[in-house]
Amino acid sequence: MTESHRMPGVRRAGVADLPLVAPLFDAYRVFCKQPSDVAAAHAFLTERLRLNESVILLAELGDGVAAGFTQLYPAFTSVGIRRLWYLNEWYLNDMYVAPEARRRGVSTALLEAARQHGLATGAARLVLTTELDNLAAQATYEAHGWKRDERYYTYELPL
Repeated sequence: MTESHRMPGVRRAGVADLPLVAPLFDAYRVFCKQPSDVAAAHAFLTERLRLNESVILLAELGDGVAAGFTQLYPAFTSVGIRRLWYLNEWYLNDMYVAPEARRRGVSTALLEAARQHGLATGAARLVLTTELDNLAAQATYEAHGWKRDERYYTYELPL
């Protein structure tokens, strides 16, 4: 299999991986219409990892070339008395694949790694939110078995 057709590998990222992850995280924020700030992205991710407040899954396309990431945030369901993991654009912690790595199985690998992490931690479910007009992401999620919530509305209170 040639380098350009190799399936991506996904692993849990640590603080030492932030030079690979921070530029992807910054690109994700720019995609979400935020100003670019790689230093702030690096600082934010460093704090999340050091405080054990999130799990970052990093996809690579051979030789350490970072292709994408997803960041999972823990939450809990009181009713289900179990853990949840959020992949959620609203909090800028969804999945992002670098443009040059798209259509190479990266999103599939990241979604499966997130699913495996959820299973390994005994989670009740994975939850994500996406913009209403992000049809490409919606199609990807639905193709991988994610179900759109048709039972609840989400409300927010800006502070």
